[in-house]
Amino acid sequence: MKASLVAFGVATIAALLAIAACGGDDTSTPTATESSASGARLSDMGRAGESVFNANCSVCHGVGAVGTKQGPPLLDRVYHPGHHPDASFRNAVRNGVRSHHWEFGDMAPVPGVSADEIEEVICYVRETQRANGLFEGGVYSTVC
Repeated sequence: MKASLVAFGVATIAALLAIAACGGDDTSTPTATESSASGARLSDMGRAGESVFNANCSVCHGVGAVGTKQGPPLLDRVYHPGHHPDASFRNAVRNGVRSHHWEFGDMAPVPGVSADEIEEVICYVRETQRANGLFEGGVYSTVC
C-alpha cells in the first residue's frame, strides 16, 4: 500500500513538472497555431498561405521560406517589407521578376495561383518573417 502511494505521488509530480515545462497556460489566439515548417505562429490566412507556398514556391524558396540552391531565402533582410513591400511579391508571382539581389537567375511567373492565394502566400511569408525578427524596430503595413 505504501509503495503504491509513493508511486502515485512520483507520477503526479512528474506529470505536474511535464505540464510546467510545456508552458501549461496557452495564451495564444485560437486561430494562431504553430507551423511545423517555419516555426511561426500562423493565422488561418497564414496557414492557407503556407499550403499554397509549399505547393508552388518551396521548390525554389524552400520549405519555411529558408531558400534552396534554386532560389533565395525570403527570410533574408533584403525581403524586409520596408524594401520589398507586399506589391513586390504580388508582381513577382504574377509577372516574374528579373534577378537583381541574387545570382539565382530570373524568377518566372507562377501560373495557376489565384489573387486570393497570392495574398495568403504573402501573409504566410510576412508572419514567418515576423517570427524570425525581420520586423524588429518598425511597424509595416502588410496583408495580415
